[in-house]
Parts: sequence; C-alpha cells; structure tokens
Amino acid sequence: MRRHDWINSMLPDELILEIFRNMDSKSSRDACALVCRRWRTLERLSRDTIRIGGSDRPDLLVNLVTSRFVNVTNLYIDERISGARPFDVGRRGSVRQTTRLRLMADRFDPNCLSDAGLAAVVDGFTKLEKLTLIWCSSTTNAGLTFVAQKCSSLKCLDLQGCYVGNQGLGAIGKYCKQLEVLNLRFCEGLTDTGLVDLAIGCEKTLKSLGVAACAKITDVSLEAVGSHCRILETLSLDSEYIHNKGVIAVAKGCPLLKNLNLQCIMVTDEALSAVGSLCVLLESLALHSFQRFSDESLCAIGKGCKKLKSLMLSDCYFLSDKGLEAVAAGCLELSHLEVNGCHNISTYGLESIGRSCMRLTELALLYCQKVGDEALSEVGKGCKYLQALHLVDCSVIGDDAICSIAIGCKNLKKLHIRRCYEVGSKGIIAIGDNCKYLTDLSIRFCDRVGDEALVAIGNGCPLLCHINVSGCHQIGDTGITAVARGCPQLTYLDVSVLQNLRDMALAEVGDGCPLLKDIVLSHCREVTDVGLAHLVKRCKWLESCYMAYCPGVTAAGVATVISTCANIEKVLVEDSKVSATTRRRAGSVISYLCVDL
Repeated sequence: MRRHDWINSMLPDELILEIFRNMDSKSSRDACALVCRRWRTLERLSRDTIRIGGSDRPDLLVNLVTSRFVNVTNLYIDERISGARPFDVGRRGSVRQTTRLRLMADRFDPNCLSDAGLAAVVDGFTKLEKLTLIWCSSTTNAGLTFVAQKCSSLKCLDLQGCYVGNQGLGAIGKYCKQLEVLNLRFCEGLTDTGLVDLAIGCEKTLKSLGVAACAKITDVSLEAVGSHCRILETLSLDSEYIHNKGVIAVAKGCPLLKNLNLQCIMVTDEALSAVGSLCVLLESLALHSFQRFSDESLCAIGKGCKKLKSLMLSDCYFLSDKGLEAVAAGCLELSHLEVNGCHNISTYGLESIGRSCMRLTELALLYCQKVGDEALSEVGKGCKYLQALHLVDCSVIGDDAICSIAIGCKNLKKLHIRRCYEVGSKGIIAIGDNCKYLTDLSIRFCDRVGDEALVAIGNGCPLLCHINVSGCHQIGDTGITAVARGCPQLTYLDVSVLQNLRDMALAEVGDGCPLLKDIVLSHCREVTDVGLAHLVKRCKWLESCYMAYCPGVTAAGVATVISTCANIEKVLVEDSKVSATTRRRAGSVISYLCVDL
C-alpha cells in the first residue's frame, strides 16, 4: 500500500467536496488544504463562509480572497477584528482589477474597508446571499448602491455602525428583492426617507428588521413598515424617538410578528396593549429600560399572546408581581424567562410562574433582591423540564432554593450563580447528588461553597464540560482534584482567585481532563511553574491559558506553555514574564495579551 494514493485515485471531486463541507472545524479544513494541490483547490471550492478583519489594508485582502474562494455565499467583515497582513495581489489578481482597486482605495483610509473593497466583494462573490459589514465606517452610499446592483440575490444584510444614508438604503430596496433580514444598528446617517424606500421595495420579502441609535428614524418609518411589510416576523427597536404611534402601526400591520425587542423610553402602556391584542402569534418579547408602562401592559400580553415562549424584562421598574402573574396565567407555553433589575417583582410573582409554566426550560434572575427561596421551591415543583438556571446578586436566595431545584429539576444542564452569598455547599451538594446531566456549572464569588461541594459534583456529574469557581475562597486542591477525577469531558476550567489552589490540583487536572481547552489561573498565588508543566504535558488541546498575577509563575513557566501546547492561541500574563526567546517563538500566530504589573 505504500506510495499509492488510493484516495485521490478512487474518490471523485464531488465526494471529497462533500467530506470537506461536513468537517466541523476550520482548523481541520485548513490542514486538509495542505495535503496536495487537488485538495487545496477543492477545499477552496467548498468554502461558503468567509470572516475577515476590517483593518490593515482590507481592500487588498478582499481582492485576494475573492480570487481564491469563488463559492462564498456568506461574507462577514468586521473592522473591530484585526485583519491579516497585506498581500501582493498583483500576481494573482488581474492587472485591471488590481489597478482599479488601488485607485479607488487611495481616496480613503487604507486601513478601513472602502467602496473599492465593496466593489471587489460583489465582483468576486457573485453568489452572495449574506453580507455583514460591522463598523465599516469608510463605506458610503456609492459602495452600498454598487452592492445592491450586483447582489440581487442578497437575503441578509447587516450594516451595524456603517455610515450609510438614504440613497444606499433606497438602492437596496430597489434592487434586492429577496432581502429578508436587515440590521441598521448605529447607522447614524439614515433618515425616514431611506427606511421608507426600503420598506416599499422589500415589502414582499422582509422578515426581520433591527434599528438602534438612529436618531433620525421616527414613527414615520415604522408606519411604512406596518403598511408594507406584512410578513415581518422580527422587529428590534432601540430609540428615544419612537413613540406609541409607530409601535401600534407595526402591531396593526404585521400580523405575523413573532419576535419583538423594544428599548424605547417614550413607549407607554397604550402601545404594549396593542401588541397584546393584535400580535397573537408573538413568541418572544424583550422589554428594556421602560419607564412609562406598568402591569397593564403585561396583563394585555398575558391575555392575548398565548403562544409566548420567551419573555425578558430588564430594568422595568414599574412592573410588579401582578403583571408577572398575568403572564403566568395566560402564557402557558413560556419556556424562557429573564427578570433583570425589576425591583418590584418579588417571590409571589415567581411562584406563579412555577405553578403555571410547566414548560419552562430556562430561568434567569438578575439583581432580584425581593425573590426568596419559596419562589424557586415552586419552580422546582412545577418546572420539571428546567435545564438552565442563572442567578446573579439575588441576596435572599440560599441553599433551600438550590436544593428544591436539584430535587425537582433533574434534567438541569446549566447552573450559573454569582454573588449569591446565602448559597453554600449544601445546595451544590444537592446538585451533584441529583443532576447527573449537568454540563455547565459556574459558582462565582460564593464564599460559602467549599471543597465538599465539588466532591459531590465530581462524583455525580460525569458529563460536566464547563466549570467556573472563581473567587470561591473555601475551594482548594481537594475540590478541584475531585472534579478532575470525575469529569473527564471537562474543556473549560476557571479557578482564578483561589488562594488555596496548589500544583497538586493542576497535576490532577492534567491527568484527568485531557480534553481541556481553556483554563483561567489568574491570581492563584500558590500555583508555580511545576504545576503548569504537569498540566500542559497531558492537555494537548489547550488553546488558552490565563495566568496573570500568579507570583509563582515565572518566565520559564510561560515558555513551557508556549512551547508545549501546539494549539495555544492566547496567553494572558504580565509583560515582565515573557522572555525575548518566548516572544520570538510565539510570533504573530498566537494572540496573547501582556499586562504590566
């Protein structure tokens, strides 16, 4: 069998392409592209999604990418992401195209994507269906118009932070007759004229619209959306200039609306009552920072939106238990509930959720100072399908609540608790004894949780993949060792600020958790180079290691991590602990952050 290439001689292009398309990681596909020229060519043909940075001469990078990957349908460009180094495109791209690109780019900042870059995009990616441009501030109406004219099959367009105006958006409405999803967050150059033209042009296809921080977008735009976009399903609004009139127009004109996300401080009960009575298909509702509506709105939602599955209430100060009780009574299909900073919602409101919403799978309570153990006791009794529970700064909730969840919600997979100081080892032990399907546990800065809790987790939760015990000062070697021995599928471990953690525990993690990819050791004063060496010797898949402010870790320990871990991508450590040799070895491939003491 030696020296015989059975794969290339037996398998046709179509089958190899299908194999490449079904690979689950970019690194695997990149590795295959290095095998031979045929595989490199086929791998490039199999790529339908490209993500590139919008800095460091992105126009030239785009030109090169379009010449190599011809079947791309989804392009993501983000100026917040560092781009690759500039390429010499003259040898691969045509002289005419390259010259045109450089002439156009000279008029703009070469470190930002310009209209010239957009021209290269639409000339090269003729099958483009999804285009995402995040904070590409040098693109103008001319570039967007060119995109509209060339990409008639475009279905999804995200222009977050792009300074485009009415002309460009109007062109999208005129030429992109298949557009379904449009995001206009932070598009400061837009006015009602552009959005009205878009609504008219895409009235038969637009299903999702997002508008945020567009100061010149008013109720006029929403009235146009309500009049023309009859099949709209998702609307996200964040504006100080939208009033009841605009929201009511959408509620009346968009009967298929399923997802509504509002952060509009001028909207009152009148608009939300209209949503409740008219949007009977509503499945997801998120309300942020509302100061002008009360329980009347939630009562209308509970009465009319029987299909509601997800409800998020954030900083809605005038809501009380009465409104939440109305939702519980009317929205029996509710599966996701988040209550964040709604200070008038207390134990009674959450008790009604537990008694009525038996399909609840995820519950998040953040900064709910009036919600006590009795609320989660009812949730434990009634919500048998609960899979995720998030608790942040809920000062009244303690061990009894967690025990009730553990006993009643045996399908729990994710438990996140932060700064709930009444929660101790008793509650977490109950989780370990009852929730064998747990995969994600985070108990940050819970001072009463000790080693005995993690021993129970290690013994009872063999599927655990993610654990964060940052700031739990009573946890030390015993607890982490138990997790390492009992949770072989662990991929993420955060033990930062554990003052009693020593090298022995790290050695156990290395022996018991070979799949570990990310570890956070920052502020662990007892960890040394010896523990790091044991860890990285066995954890071959390690991708990130945060070890800032660990006095026992020296330049030798950092060098060991860099040289031993072939997949390492990011290391967080003080600048003084990175030697010149390690810095050269790391090169530009590894993105590590240096922090000065």
